[in-house]
Amino acid sequence: MNLKGIHHAAIICSDYERSKAFYIQVLGLKVVAENYRAERDSFKLDLALPDGSQIELFSFLNAPKRVSRPEAQGLRHLAFCVDCIDTEVMALENHGVDVEAIRVDEYTGKRFTFFQDPDGLPLELYEV
Repeated sequence: MNLKGIHHAAIICSDYERSKAFYIQVLGLKVVAENYRAERDSFKLDLALPDGSQIELFSFLNAPKRVSRPEAQGLRHLAFCVDCIDTEVMALENHGVDVEAIRVDEYTGKRFTFFQDPDGLPLELYEV
């Protein structure tokens, strides 16, 4: 194996327009492509981060809710690298997003915090 990185993370949302606005307007991701798949009655929105990695945002009718608390097996959270966590926290809070207190990773000494997308998906900011 010779893995080069993560290409994308796929997220299924409950309210496509609300989540689309959050990832574009609040997080500032850029639209790569948006497609409606009639056979599935589903949208697929490809969003890019500056490093080339992507988030695929899907809408599916009647998708079951994600179990998050207590923590369940599976993907725990999605973390974004940032240069200055204070600036990014302020930007999120200016959009009305609740952000947890900034903590320090006991192993790396790096600062991080968590917030949630409109469906409660845990997202992390990790200062590099």
